[in-house]
Amino acid sequence: MFQISEKLLLTIWVGAMWSIGYIVTPVLFSMLEKHVAGNVAGQLFTIVSYIGIFAAVALIINILMQYGFNRRHWQLWTLFVMLVIVMIGQFVFQPMMEELKAAGLTGENAKRFGRLHGMASGLFLVNSLAGLALVISGLNNKSVEQIRS
Repeated sequence: MFQISEKLLLTIWVGAMWSIGYIVTPVLFSMLEKHVAGNVAGQLFTIVSYIGIFAAVALIINILMQYGFNRRHWQLWTLFVMLVIVMIGQFVFQPMMEELKAAGLTGENAKRFGRLHGMASGLFLVNSLAGLALVISGLNNKSVEQIRS
């Protein structure tokens, strides 16, 4: 049962990241005015962030329940880092970018927005690749069982 729910949560989260980040958002910007596309993409990324927070917390708890804390369990650390990245993006970068948009994206505000957006995009790429690594490897780490035995 745990493995099915792990795979489902991970698939929903990582699939949402890849589909919204690398398919939907580019299509939005190619079809809509920049500010409209940005507003829609921002809402979609917020949804993906909350999916990620829920999924990461649930997956971390699940791993801890199954294996206990083991500092050699790389998937646990990967999920923890991914959770931190999502929270930085959602609760640090996103509010700062919203504030800059509200003040008007001209001059220095536009430059700051661009830098923040670039950092957020970089973190999103890291999370996307980390999530892909988890999908490929799975979350059950047989080496953890061997270590504990």
